[in-house]
Amino acid sequence: MSPSESQGVAGMPAPETPFVPPGVRVRPEWIDYNGHMNVGYYHVAFDDASTPFFHWLGLSPEYRSHHQVTTFALETHLNFLREVKLGEPLRFAARLLSHDAKRIHFLMEMFHAEQGFLAATYESLSMHVDMRTRRTAPMGPQLLERMEAVMRAHAVLPRPWQVGHVIGTPVPRS
Repeated sequence: MSPSESQGVAGMPAPETPFVPPGVRVRPEWIDYNGHMNVGYYHVAFDDASTPFFHWLGLSPEYRSHHQVTTFALETHLNFLREVKLGEPLRFAARLLSHDAKRIHFLMEMFHAEQGFLAATYESLSMHVDMRTRRTAPMGPQLLERMEAVMRAHAVLPRPWQVGHVIGTPVPRS
């Protein structure tokens, strides 16, 4: 194993497979009239969990500030698989599905941290943006190198059925 593989690319930590950001507990303000976590707060919880994932990918606050770049969400898909309730602990797992010079496609899974069941998945596509122009811009070579290292590590993970899933009801046959 080369030094860059054992230490990560350009001083970044070696890729975790999958990346596991810090967990959280379901907060009181996230609970709806059904007594479980409200739909909108799943998005909030996943968005919060994606911040350390993006930092780990190399899009840290320092990188963003130094290069005057950020990411904007283009599209997200949430799958609600089992309900979670007030105070229950949540654990997340994130994986890079694909990327190009301007886009990052990733999936996060939300698990009940004690019971282990998969509660929800979050597939998202983000774009890399130059904040001076507020337009899509290519990532720098160091960031692209990091994305490639993570892609190699995450390529061994099985592809969940939710990836690329299309929403709709069955079309009746005549």
